Amino acid sequence: MDLRIGPPRKGIVMSNNVALVVVAAIVVIGAIVVVSMMARRRQSTHLRDQFGPEYDRTVRDMGDRTRAERELAARDQRVKKLTIRPLAPAERSRYVELWHAQQERFVDNPESAVHDADHLVEEVMRVRGYPVGEFEQNAADISVDHPLVVEEYRAGHDIAERHRQGRASTEDLRNAMLHYRKLFEDLLQDGGATLQGARG
Repeated sequence: MDLRIGPPRKGIVMSNNVALVVVAAIVVIGAIVVVSMMARRRQSTHLRDQFGPEYDRTVRDMGDRTRAERELAARDQRVKKLTIRPLAPAERSRYVELWHAQQERFVDNPESAVHDADHLVEEVMRVRGYPVGEFEQNAADISVDHPLVVEEYRAGHDIAERHRQGRASTEDLRNAMLHYRKLFEDLLQDGGATLQGARG
């Protein structure tokens, strides 16, 4: 009986090659999946850090984290294409004076003061370079650079809308002014003084 081992058969060599190709493909696919998961996790972390509470609100409102993150990334890309600029010192001083005038008017005419505060916020947004239009788009744009106060903007706007429908008290209107003030001050602070500091 001849026990010598001969050359491997062609079928065995091909089977080994196919097995190696399959294993290599599995390794490559696994690596792609891991890299993709890491990239998505990094993007999620970046968006959560950038948008803060606005991230959670958007996820909650959309009911789906992936859709919410696509929305936030789209907002970020939209605003990156805009030319947003800080206010010049003279502009800041002028707007601070206008704001204080609105606050003083509140005592005699709260409805008008809140209405004008809403328009003053929009005017500052426009001068800074935000394309002011429909409220929800305004809020989305503002959320990119001012995520900590965009909810104040929504709250003030909501009270103003309720007032138009006859469902807001004077105390509600006072709260609207406080909400608008937080966004207004944040818009002015990009390279500038606060409301308190600019008044002297």
